[in-house]
Amino acid sequence: MKIYHCIADFKPVHNPVVTIGTFDGAHLGHRAIFERMKEEAQKLDGETVVITFYPHPRIVLEPENTELRFIKTQERKIHEIEQAGIDHLIVVEFTREFAATSSEDFIRKLVVEKIKPRALIIGYDHHFGKDRSGGIQLLENLGREFGFDVDMVEAQSINGTTVSSTKIRNLLKEGGVREANQLLGHEYSITGTVVKGKSIGRDLGFPTANIKVADHFKLIAAVGVYACRVIHKNVVYKGMSNIGFRPTVDHGELTIEVNIFDFDQDLYGQEITISFVDRMRDEKKFESLDALKIQLAKDKIKAMTLL
Repeated sequence: MKIYHCIADFKPVHNPVVTIGTFDGAHLGHRAIFERMKEEAQKLDGETVVITFYPHPRIVLEPENTELRFIKTQERKIHEIEQAGIDHLIVVEFTREFAATSSEDFIRKLVVEKIKPRALIIGYDHHFGKDRSGGIQLLENLGREFGFDVDMVEAQSINGTTVSSTKIRNLLKEGGVREANQLLGHEYSITGTVVKGKSIGRDLGFPTANIKVADHFKLIAAVGVYACRVIHKNVVYKGMSNIGFRPTVDHGELTIEVNIFDFDQDLYGQEITISFVDRMRDEKKFESLDALKIQLAKDKIKAMTLL
């Protein structure tokens, strides 16, 4: 996949099939759009082009909102789009000046003039341009004017639930990782650098790797104990993770730690990814470290069963 960080750098391609969006999560709804794009591109002997934005528009438009968090980091989102088999990705810098662009000017001056789409594929709820005023009707009008087809992909649903980034974010905030994973079509994950902890887990017989997440806007799932997989240097291990404040031993700031089963390597300073499978229980304060140790042994058995 070719990546462009300025739309002016994009070189014309044959019969481009285009979509536009933020694509937080790269979930099943987004993947349905990508699949439709690839089908259309194959019919036209064309190439697929995804236009996305960085920073996320809400970061720019809602600077006072300290609660903003997103399912995917920019790096991970790009990876997911590449894995979906897209040919070209254009990352448009989102600024307040850009936000003032009318929906019609955005299509005319950027999409049509710079990319010359043969087809435009959008999701069922897609809106764009200043105040998100542009929608399917405008696109169809401009399509007739400039000679590109417009195709809308219907909402995707799993077990009666419509797939959306908002729904997935809410599920993760509530600890519903298994349900969120179903809507994502893959496991929710957190990537971070292993940092030194207090080694209490090692003393209990359950050594943990504590990770620091660099992206402030990365959504961290609800506090609790999870069955998980851990990816280190492209090798996948089983484990159990705790997101929380370690009330039995600490009462400090929020931490993300993972006990990797059958693993005894020094990970300090290295990057690992924790891929969450299911939430097993709430975090709780135990009467003693011995009581915590007994619970951790039960957690490991449950995690192994879930994994």
